Amino acid sequence: MGYQVVDLIADHLSRLPDTPVFQPFPTELAERYLHSTVPEYGVSWEEILKTFATEIAPFPFGNGHPRFYGWVNSPPAVVSIFAEALAAAMNPSCAGGNHAAVYVEREVINWFRQMLGFPVGTMGLLVSGGSMAALIALAAARHSKCGYDVRALGLQGSDTQLVFYRSGETHGCYQKAIELMGIGSRNLVTIEHDSAMRMVPSALDAAISRDEQSGRVPIAVIASAGTVNSGAIDPLDEIANVCEQHRVWLHVDGAYGAPAVLTSEYSDELSSLARADSIALDPHKWLYIPVEAGLVLVRAGSILRQAFSLVPPYLQTEGKPEGMGGLPWFSEFGFQQTRAFRALKVWMALRFHGLEGYRAAIEKDLMLAVHLASLLRSGDDFELFEPQSLSIVCFRFSPPALTGDARRLDSLNKQILETVQLGGEAFLSSTLISDKFWLRACIVNPRARQTDIDRLYDVLRQTAEAVCFSRAKEDMDSGTL
Repeated sequence: MGYQVVDLIADHLSRLPDTPVFQPFPTELAERYLHSTVPEYGVSWEEILKTFATEIAPFPFGNGHPRFYGWVNSPPAVVSIFAEALAAAMNPSCAGGNHAAVYVEREVINWFRQMLGFPVGTMGLLVSGGSMAALIALAAARHSKCGYDVRALGLQGSDTQLVFYRSGETHGCYQKAIELMGIGSRNLVTIEHDSAMRMVPSALDAAISRDEQSGRVPIAVIASAGTVNSGAIDPLDEIANVCEQHRVWLHVDGAYGAPAVLTSEYSDELSSLARADSIALDPHKWLYIPVEAGLVLVRAGSILRQAFSLVPPYLQTEGKPEGMGGLPWFSEFGFQQTRAFRALKVWMALRFHGLEGYRAAIEKDLMLAVHLASLLRSGDDFELFEPQSLSIVCFRFSPPALTGDARRLDSLNKQILETVQLGGEAFLSSTLISDKFWLRACIVNPRARQTDIDRLYDVLRQTAEAVCFSRAKEDMDSGTL
């Protein structure tokens, strides 16, 4: 079974560049999968693999392809693909105990602590992704800053109104976390951002001051080290100063952008990550680890433990044999009890590539984004969102003849996007910035080359011309031109 699976994996990865980036799952197959009945009897392994090879493998999400630039989804590091299988073969529960998986995760957490400049005493967890990291970090902030025993009394035990702060570009998972914690989205204050989509520190300072004067309790500020919309990096050092002045928790969402701290271009701008109280970082984004692999780090590990520790009698280690291990269990630092061995795929990739290998890969992604932006600037019919930041490029087809016609421009770009996505040559996503519809390329793809970016640009130009021609013909045929 193992040899056959490895052959399938190798074949899949090798053929990807010669296949469509994306093609929808066939309707007839979708209907069958949605309405099938549970198998009563088993079938052969060979038949199962054949079904996988013919019905599942040909219709991937697309992110393994060198011309996939949608959302923030990277191809998987090959070493981590096999690490997943090795971890599954061991199949430990990583709640705690004295076994190898626990120490591998501790080592990985310590490596990230060093990478981001956090002190000894930091604690963290490998989690499913940025959403769970957000929930854990904000729950720790609430425990630390609310001023009463929120674990015992809950939000109903106090009349205190707790407040959190974000910019308009903050990822939606933070609003979900605020709602899930019972704070309510009305108490998540949106702070003004500038034309580069970066939070304005003076506006943050004024908002916190107003809330303090009105008797509300500021808990945490959620800053971004690379938003998923545009790659914007908030002025972290100035925001840290505001938080320090008001004794407010600073959480930084670096799920996408934090690994750029390794690069020469962004190391200075992201050095202030070290001042955060907590950070979210997704190794399954810009470190190319297979999903799920998220990370949360909290500067004061003791606060994280206070916020979550609840040890049932059958798991208490006091007085038990030394072989049970003396380290606090990971389950004391978060919500999950049973936890997968996520650390092995991260550990293997970091050991295999090293920081030097990751630095080179990330810097190449940055270079490709700059190259795409330069191509788009070269003509007068593409509008580029500026400043371009990290490896995200937001742009739209905007021919001079349609200048000022927002509705038609949005409609035109939506049609271009759909045509590109279904065409199979490349894949982009989209976003809204300042109420405009933008095409969006996020390059977190070590398999991409400059020739792939050149091909993307050619596809975009050809598609835009074809869509415009088709629309003009329809207008002529209908008599509206």
